[in-house]
Amino acid sequence: MSGVIRNKIRTLRFLHGEMSQAELGQRIGLTRQTVAAIEAGKYAPSLEAAFRIADVFGVPLAEVFEWDATATV
Repeated sequence: MSGVIRNKIRTLRFLHGEMSQAELGQRIGLTRQTVAAIEAGKYAPSLEAAFRIADVFGVPLAEVFEWDATATV
């Protein structure tokens, strides 16, 4: 099965006062390293973490994450 989860976390962090990965991690209960891995597309967040990230930015989940079924890893 192919497909890739893309995200706009870096853009959203920039638009929200240049929030650091560490600050985002602190607000959602994850480490900076985990946030960095999610942001880089190297790690897929749990559904709960994905909703928490969207909540921090005040946007719907679909504005943060996107499934690209045609892409391969």
